[in-house]
Amino acid sequence: VLDGVPRALPAALRAQRVQEKAANVGFDWHDRRDVWAKVDEEIGELRVEIDAQDADGTRREFGDVLFALVNAARHEGVIAEDALHGTINTFMRRFQHIEARALENGRDLRDMSLAEMDAYWNEAKGHGL
Repeated sequence: VLDGVPRALPAALRAQRVQEKAANVGFDWHDRRDVWAKVDEEIGELRVEIDAQDADGTRREFGDVLFALVNAARHEGVIAEDALHGTINTFMRRFQHIEARALENGRDLRDMSLAEMDAYWNEAKGHGL
């Protein structure tokens, strides 16, 4: 069932394709609440591994959280890969605004506080960036 999913796909897109193929043979939740409960469960398991300072467990559980979120996106009709690209682009525009505003004021980002940078971030959001 899963053999046709190319390994070379970006991870989020590959995850969504794997989930779609599994769903096509009935391996899927029918109630979105169950999908979101799985996301919550995986986040809880991630927190346990983080608290235990288990690096391997933390890496594994991060993967499980990401996989569960991709599945939730699929159930919500969202292509996770596209959503992530959109968020990356938004982050970059807003961060570039922070850089530009710092330059305008003769400031080096490394010398600015998080609160100062966050104020410029919110300014960027207010400008629709």
